[in-house]
Amino acid sequence: MNTAYWILAAPLALFYAYAGTLKATRSPDHLRPMMAWVDRVPLPALRALGTVEVLGAIGLVLPPLTGVAPPLAMAAAVGLVLLQAGAVAVHLTGGDRRIALNLGLVTTAAVTVWLAAGLW
Repeated sequence: MNTAYWILAAPLALFYAYAGTLKATRSPDHLRPMMAWVDRVPLPALRALGTVEVLGAIGLVLPPLTGVAPPLAMAAAVGLVLLQAGAVAVHLTGGDRRIALNLGLVTTAAVTVWLAAGLW
């Protein structure tokens, strides 16, 4: 179960660390080509979303690696499931039907929740 957790959690954490860093640091003009929805979200909300994604990535990796409060990894994975559920809603309400990535991320995060629950 531990190996399966890391097979899913590591790439998920890398994805969220990268995407979150972009949202927290780049201008909406730079993000627009890959994220059409950025114009519908205020800049402070975009920055907060990026920060939450980076913290979620850290939460997936750091607690199990250090052994300090490992259940926080499960909480981080649950947070990422909720984040992607919200992302699907944002895409669909904006008329954007390209949600395949979001559905893949929510599924991966949900399986990660299940695997994290089995770790401790």
